[in-house]
This record gives sequence, structure tokens and C-alpha cells, in this order.
Amino acid sequence: MPNKILINGNFLCRNLTGIERFAFEICRCIDEILSQKSASNFELSILVPANAKIMPDYKNISVIPGVALTSFPRWDLFYFPKVCKRFHAEGLNFSNTAPLGKNCGYAFLHDIYAADFPSDFTSFKDKLIRAYSCFHYKNIAKKAKKIFTVSEFSKTQIQQTYNVAENRISVIPNGWDHFNSIEEDEGIFERFPALTQTPFFFMLGSFQKRKNLKWIVEYAKNHSDQIFAISGKTIGGMKSTEIGDLSLLKNVILLGYVNDGEVKSLMKKCRAFVFPSYYEGFGIPPLEALSVGAKIIVARSASLPEIYGEAAQYIDSENTDCNLEELASIPEKSEAISEVLNKYTYHNSAEMLYNVLTEA
Repeated sequence: MPNKILINGNFLCRNLTGIERFAFEICRCIDEILSQKSASNFELSILVPANAKIMPDYKNISVIPGVALTSFPRWDLFYFPKVCKRFHAEGLNFSNTAPLGKNCGYAFLHDIYAADFPSDFTSFKDKLIRAYSCFHYKNIAKKAKKIFTVSEFSKTQIQQTYNVAENRISVIPNGWDHFNSIEEDEGIFERFPALTQTPFFFMLGSFQKRKNLKWIVEYAKNHSDQIFAISGKTIGGMKSTEIGDLSLLKNVILLGYVNDGEVKSLMKKCRAFVFPSYYEGFGIPPLEALSVGAKIIVARSASLPEIYGEAAQYIDSENTDCNLEELASIPEKSEAISEVLNKYTYHNSAEMLYNVLTEA
């Protein structure tokens, strides 16, 4: 009897950033892999909410229509496992959440930020988010048939925090190849013409505390001759309190939301892409920047040294005693950059996931 796996399509109801981008690209690549390989012991389908923002067009992954998703907890904890049971399938969950207990199935824990940095969750809403996140972390760590994560760093954190056995967790990293299909959009330079007149450092990410806007504020105050272009928006709780401080600095340009094409143009034109985050399970934006030829300057924190190795220049996430201009002037190591770009692709990761699932 074939191993039936049902993908939780909850990510199709969110914008394609971070985890959602990862899930979308991995599923797309596995669908392509299924065109080339035949696994008689393996059937793959996806449960798609009726109100999905993107309707997938798969050739080899069966699409099962679901009800409209109105509550992520209700969908993940009750509706999705019920459909899994109906189809006699194990669930595959990409979004750091999964059904409870024996219904957990296969599940991704991209990182365990809420468990590792409890002090970042200060407001009542933040604490609710942390409690809900840690609830799912523990459930997945204890009950998942197989745990997937995106870096050796995250694997170690999960193993140590929840006493997970080595054979229950596999690393399936992120990729950058989706960036090839994005067309550059120069409109950002029409809206912000100052960016065409002077070199600038670019920073992109959600305005959460771990993205470390505090570092940029302190550094920019002491380097008024260097220009910063910063894009991003607040997602969920844990909002950084430094956004107001940034808006007061004359050498900082807050871009607000920019589309993927504008991001690509900014990355190609910037002096360097700066990523001072102190906690990342992987960290996709520097990989996208590398893919278009940008220099990257990242924090020597969490997974970032593991992922970027000698392809990046490094800063201390807790210390601004450095000079970004000097770091950006150091010649790139082309072999190291090629190694990183060749290693971390969604196609490679989809192959890894396919192999684990078919072996199971």
C-alpha cells in the first residue's frame, strides 16, 4: 500500500515571504521531480483552502479542495487532521504548526525563536504568540513522525531544547532560485531619486526585534556620511521599537513596502546588503542578494556563519564598532559565493525532502 502524504496548504493563504515562500517553492520543485521519478510507494496531495491567495497548478501533486480557512488554529488543529484521516494520509506541515499528538505527521520547525528568546516577547499579545508557538514546538518535537528544519543551527537548538533523537530530524535548507523569475523594477528609484545620487546600504526584513534595527540606529547615528535604505513591514508581534528613531535620522531612507522586483533592483544597486539579525533559522535575503551580485554583510550570529561562510563579511550583532564602507571594500571570494549559490537551491532541497519521504 502506498505511503499517502497530504500537504497542509495553509501557507497558500498568506503572502509569499519566508516560510510561505519556502513551502511554495519546495512543493513546486517536488511536483517537477515527480514528473521525472516514479515512486510506487508514494502518493502526494495537497489540501487547498477555498480562499487561498494562490491556487497551485500542479501536474503530479493531487489538489484536494478544502473549506475556506478562517482561523489558522482551527484549520491546523481540527480540520486538517480530519481530512488526513479521511484520506488515510500522513500530514506534511510547513508552517511551524501541526495537529496534535498522533495526528502530528511530518512537520517543519524552521526555528524555535520563541523558545530561545523569551525576553523579546513583552506585550500581552507577544506573550500569547510565544505561548502558542512554544505549544507547537513541543508538540512537533515530541510527536512528529519526522521533524524537518532549515539549518544545522536550528537542528542543534531543537535537539538540545526538546531532547530530540538524531534520527528524527533532517535538515532541508532554503534556496534562492525563485529570484531568477523575478523581473527588476526600477520604479523604486523614481520614488526615491536620492538613491541614484549616492551609494547606499540596503536592509530588508520584517520589523521584528530579532532583525536588530537597534544596530542600524546606533551605527547610522555614528556614521552620518553613510546612507541606509531600509524596507520592511511589521509582521505579527515582537515589533521593534526603533522605527521611530530611524525616521529621525537624515541618512536613513525608510522605503516602506517594496515589491520583489524593486527588492531585486535595490540589491543590484546597493553598496552592500546589510543583515544584522541576531537570530535566524536560515536567513534568505542575503542569499537573494548574493544571487544578483551584491556584497553581503551579516551578523556572526545563529545560522548565518554556517550558511554564508566566506561568501559574507561579518559584524557583531551587539557591537557597532566597525566600518561598513571598509567591509564593503574587501574583495569578494567568488569561489565561496558560487559554492553557497550552488548548494542552497530549492531544487536541491526538494530532492532531499523527496528522498526522506519516499524512504519513510
